[in-house]
Amino acid sequence: MKFKLLLIAFIAFQFAYSQDFKFGKVSKEEILQKEHPLEPSANAAVLYRERKSIFEVDQSLDYSQITEVYERIKIYNKEGYEWATNYANVFKNETISGLKGYTYYIGEDGKVIKIKLGKDGIFEDKISKNLTRKKFTMPDLKEGCVIEFKYSIQSPYFSVEKFRLQEEIPINKIEVNFYALEQLVFKYRKTGWIPFRVKEDQSLRTLGKYGTYSQNNYSVSLSDVPAVKVEAHVGNIDNYISSLKFELEYTKFQNQGVVNYTTTWDQVTRNVYETHTYEYELKKENYFKKDIDELISGVSGQEEKMKRIFKFVKSKMNWNSYNNKYTYDGVKEAYAEGVGNSAEINLMLTAMLRYAKLNANPILVSSVKNGIPAFPTENGFNYVISGVEFNNTVYLLDATNKKSEINILDTRILNWQGRMIKEDGSSKWVSLIPTKSAVNNTMITASISKELELKGELKSRLTGHYALEAREEYSDITEDDIVKKIEKDKGELEVSNVKMDNIEVLDKPISISYNFDAFDQVEEIGDKLYFSPILFIGKKENPFKLEERNYPIEYEYPTKVRAIINIEIPEGYTVEALPENANFGISNNAVTLKYNISTQGKIVKFMVEFSINETYIPVEQYKNLKGYYQLLIEKLNEKVVLKKA
Repeated sequence: MKFKLLLIAFIAFQFAYSQDFKFGKVSKEEILQKEHPLEPSANAAVLYRERKSIFEVDQSLDYSQITEVYERIKIYNKEGYEWATNYANVFKNETISGLKGYTYYIGEDGKVIKIKLGKDGIFEDKISKNLTRKKFTMPDLKEGCVIEFKYSIQSPYFSVEKFRLQEEIPINKIEVNFYALEQLVFKYRKTGWIPFRVKEDQSLRTLGKYGTYSQNNYSVSLSDVPAVKVEAHVGNIDNYISSLKFELEYTKFQNQGVVNYTTTWDQVTRNVYETHTYEYELKKENYFKKDIDELISGVSGQEEKMKRIFKFVKSKMNWNSYNNKYTYDGVKEAYAEGVGNSAEINLMLTAMLRYAKLNANPILVSSVKNGIPAFPTENGFNYVISGVEFNNTVYLLDATNKKSEINILDTRILNWQGRMIKEDGSSKWVSLIPTKSAVNNTMITASISKELELKGELKSRLTGHYALEAREEYSDITEDDIVKKIEKDKGELEVSNVKMDNIEVLDKPISISYNFDAFDQVEEIGDKLYFSPILFIGKKENPFKLEERNYPIEYEYPTKVRAIINIEIPEGYTVEALPENANFGISNNAVTLKYNISTQGKIVKFMVEFSINETYIPVEQYKNLKGYYQLLIEKLNEKVVLKKA
């Protein structure tokens, strides 16, 4: 019987692969499929994905790129509904056409019902002045339904969007075709751990009266692509999924010769600096001279000048939430309005710092969501910050976040490294990873009442990114909301007398203190009491759960969490057993734990320190790290045992 069921599943799977995928021709078998044959736990699956990009030439000999997208997705359950919302990025001067979609399901009469995507399911989000996101959500979703959609984008640009060959759900079949006319020479880069071959050949292509051209053809065909399993501590999974990315290397149009594009990083940054108004915008001074002269009057120290100007720009300017490495209206206009994108605000900051005789330069950055630039390309960057150099140190400044500090960048742009552009057009890589650990020092004093309540006081001191996170979490909310946030996920805990210092004072550590009553921390069994010395502040579970992980472990920034906890032994009890002390780490102490517990008179004295010293841990260390965390969780859950005297 088991063999028969497997055979039926195999036949159904082979049917899906052998059929001819045509838009509007979804089979009843696809809709009736209850689970994915190879990954039964999948909430959805891409049954078929096809993407084709080709270049056309018009009567003016202008080139355009036509990209056609077709996709069919099976949705197994409600958790898979998220895959029914998709989008297409449409940049300025691009047009999207032919957007069509259908939802298919079986009606009460056993027949296939086909529901068309309507205008009410199509939306536009303005991401920036140059980018619109066309979002669409398929109608009438039901568990087990199949959706499909198609559209095409016409673009005057030679940049090619990345071909995604893997998702967080399985892909049954995928077809990719890219056709580049001989005048456009591309290079490509493969990413991910799924092996695939790029088939390359050439053909002649006749473009009507415009002549016959040689064409380079690239194609990829894949089946049974497994879902990527995403878990904790990965910056952007798109950096590691299987994909194919094309980049224009050079053009060779008639009467123009060879024109190189993005050959080196220096060429990329020089082009940004000279072509995209950086040089011009950074030389503007008149609009801010009076304000900056007053601000730094009598100040000679470089650090103090930097701090004052940074603080001034943050208070003066408001970020419009647009990530960009280019200005829209220019720095002068942004200054007058008090609003700008990331380029306008941080180029303005750089110009002011230079005016104050500081060695300041713009740094091109790719946000975490934008991914890591794989090879020299302008499209790899979507953000700009400012860097100031003195005392053999590069100080990183981003004035879009009013709560940020110098060298404490928002985690949305804390992405490996950026490219600093000097005034002479040269450039260099600059690390964005903090050199100092974010520190959380906590001290708890507590006692156990006759009713087995744990009463005490907690005091914490936060620096670096821990302080930034606290400012973003606790600023501008009520005291009741602060209490709710503190009590969340801490069991039966009641908090009172909350005090916070320096929440609004940047460049200083934040202090948080409160009194607490915990009702579920002490367990009585017979004549003994049991409690974990880490109390309610410890880790509850291992963040690493996969049997095998195919991408590295990335922490946002180095951290050090230290807790000193003193617990008074209740009257009539003595210590019967304490956990053993421990001191261990992995991967050359990239992650370490120090655990020390003892008694002094009627006090159980406990100290634990958990440190992440390296933000990048290679995938080869995954099993060791997973095992380390398991030991950590088990250690933190070990009990102190008290017995009646």
